[in-house]
Amino acid sequence: MPPAVIVAPDPVWPARAQQLLRELRSAFAPLNGADEFTYEHIGSTAVPGLGAKPIVDLQVRMPSLRSLAELAELLAPTPFVPAPGARPDSPGVYADVPRPGDPEDAVLYEKRLFHAPAEEAVLHIRRSDSPFAQFVVDFRDWLRHHPDQARRYEQIKRALAEQHAAASDYDDYTRAKSAFLDEIQPRLRGWARNRSS
Repeated sequence: MPPAVIVAPDPVWPARAQQLLRELRSAFAPLNGADEFTYEHIGSTAVPGLGAKPIVDLQVRMPSLRSLAELAELLAPTPFVPAPGARPDSPGVYADVPRPGDPEDAVLYEKRLFHAPAEEAVLHIRRSDSPFAQFVVDFRDWLRHHPDQARRYEQIKRALAEQHAAASDYDDYTRAKSAFLDEIQPRLRGWARNRSS
C-alpha cells in the first residue's frame, strides 16, 4: 500500500487501539511513576467516521522521557520497535515542531517514536508537559465535536494523499496538512479553553 492512502473508517480501530494501550500499560508498569503516565488513542483513527491512513496512532505521556534504549527494552514484549525517520530531517521522529504561539523551549518537544508494522500502529512517547501532546488531543476532540470540519479535513487529506501517493515516506504529506491546522488553530484553541474552564 502506498504510504499516504486514505481508507474508509474501520470500526476495529478503537478496539485495536485499546488492546495496544493495555499492552503498553503492562510494559511500562515496572517504571517508577508509571501511575502518572497518560495513555491515549490519537489521530484520525480516533475520530469516529473519519477516513484515515489505516495506522492507529497512540500516545503515552510521561513526566520525563526515558532513553530510547530503556524504552525499547521495556517494549520488547510488545510489537513496538524504534521508528527511524525516512531521512535525517523527518518531522516528528525525534522532536515535534512547536505550533504557532506555543513555547519554543526545545526540550518540551523531544519525543520517542516507535512503530508496530504488523499491527499498523505508531506510538508517540512525549513529555506530560509537551504543548504538542496537548494539541493533538485537543485536535482529536475538536474533530469529534465538529463533524463538518472532520469531513472537510478528510477531503483535504484525500486530495493530499493522491498528490503524494508516489512518495517514499509520509513527510511531504504530513507537512502539507499543516495549512489546515494553521487555519483552524485559533478556533480550536478557543474551543479547548472554553471546554476546560
